[in-house]
Amino acid sequence: MNEQTGNSRIQNTKCECGHQNPVGTVLCEACGKPLNEEAAAQDLLEMRYDGVARRSQKDNPGVIDRVWNFFSSVKVAIYLITITTIGAMLGSIYPQESTFLNIDASVYYQENYGQLGHIYYLLGLSHTYTSWWFVLLLVLIGASLVICSLDRVLPLYKALSRQRIPKHLSFLKRQRVSLEADIHGDGVQWVEHVAPKIRKKGYRVRTDGSTLLAEKQRFSRWGPYVLHIGLIVFLLAVLARGLPGLHMDTHMAFPEGQPKLIPDTSYYLQNDGFSVQFYSEEDLPKEFQGKGKILPEKFETKAILYECLAGCELGEEPQLKEVMRHNIEVNHPLNYEGLKAYQFDYDLTPTLISVTPALTDAVTGEEYGTFKLDMNYPEKAYKVGPYTLTVKDLYTDFGLNADGKPANMSSNPNAPAFLFLIEGPDLPETGVQYFYFPKQIDKERFQQDALNRQLGGGELKFDLQVSSMENVELSESTTYLNIRIDKAMPFVWVGAGIGMLGLVLGFYFQHRRIWLRVDHGVLTLGAHTNKNWFGLRREIAAVLKEMDLDVDEKSLVNNGGNKA
Repeated sequence: MNEQTGNSRIQNTKCECGHQNPVGTVLCEACGKPLNEEAAAQDLLEMRYDGVARRSQKDNPGVIDRVWNFFSSVKVAIYLITITTIGAMLGSIYPQESTFLNIDASVYYQENYGQLGHIYYLLGLSHTYTSWWFVLLLVLIGASLVICSLDRVLPLYKALSRQRIPKHLSFLKRQRVSLEADIHGDGVQWVEHVAPKIRKKGYRVRTDGSTLLAEKQRFSRWGPYVLHIGLIVFLLAVLARGLPGLHMDTHMAFPEGQPKLIPDTSYYLQNDGFSVQFYSEEDLPKEFQGKGKILPEKFETKAILYECLAGCELGEEPQLKEVMRHNIEVNHPLNYEGLKAYQFDYDLTPTLISVTPALTDAVTGEEYGTFKLDMNYPEKAYKVGPYTLTVKDLYTDFGLNADGKPANMSSNPNAPAFLFLIEGPDLPETGVQYFYFPKQIDKERFQQDALNRQLGGGELKFDLQVSSMENVELSESTTYLNIRIDKAMPFVWVGAGIGMLGLVLGFYFQHRRIWLRVDHGVLTLGAHTNKNWFGLRREIAAVLKEMDLDVDEKSLVNNGGNKA
């Protein structure tokens, strides 16, 4: 959008004042005289950039210029912000997938919200804020902010830093605040006499013979661009949160008694003991009394945070160094170097830590020996009597995928399973594969014996069984913690602070300029501000009254048509 005089272009840019203007300039940068017919026909001359042409106003634009023009358009920026806002609103219709601890999104939305929820999921709106199109919109807004700022801030800096004191009469007469009046005496002396009175109003005054330029609060002109810088920093910080290691907001289950790796970090966290206190019937809130409700009054996780020094890959026994202990309660998280762990939920259902099964002959019942099998950190191979059991695959949550093949359905220990390769006497050189489910319910659900007969060519040669509960190690409770890391957040606050500074500069300060010249006893005055015209007219009227000119504020208003 051309804020000066529309889209007209000129070829001859030399002004009668002698200043050579760049091609595309519509008002002389030095004296303000209109340089084309469209500018000359205007009743009021808006001097936002003092006539300096912007790159987006370039004649015969090339491909790069067209891209620049597209992103420098305020209309395009408004469209992008509007589309992004609509997208954000759509993402808030139903809860996002990231707000849940453990769900199957493909069925959750349909089960809870019907067909509309299923359509919501299929459109990808259930993860709106991490989707490619939403991130792309943020990138485009950032590009628009950068190009809009560069397109305007450079001409503005050039215009303000090279202001010429004498201005053309047509420029002064066609300001929104203007005046023509007769004065007595020499014009140079009159200007020297009025200058101190204007300075008392807080203006910076420069004179050149019988002409004067006074301005104050020029810094307010940079307010929008300071705001843009703040928004750019803010957007970059938001986008950086999608990079690995800079942001995490996830919910994790920590069974009691065993350290667990926090993904994308070198830290392990151990639930060293969980306790929960329940309200007695007398202490329950009145709305829950007599309804058989059992509500927790306080629950706490005794957490130990470790840093991994070696063996940090999954499936290996890590070497850990304790770095912090903290009792995590609601609103009292563990906080270590930007990593925070909030108490979220709990489960008092026991979970397996390890089992010690015995390897037996499925036909004769002969026992070959036992071995301790850790659910999270199993050894690569176990020697049991004359046989060697090598762990080929480990499943924390066993299931069958769409092709009917074994797959890990989630990282939660819902249905642990192990696929062993058994090698030893009276077996093929390639060994025999054997599936083992530590939980009895999973053995029946997934038909362990039938699977192993199929793997053994129709014959079941071995059996793995736990003889008693003495050979089972259980975690009595599981605590659920919300793990958060946000290294980009300080930059978000920096961007917000810079943006707030820009808002203060732009809203609470006004750039005011007063030009005047005296020609043969006639005073011509023009003034401009970006807001609060009433305050500007009041200041000028007060100064002119001190100069014994009978001028009121209403007489300073230019209603148009006063051309020269």
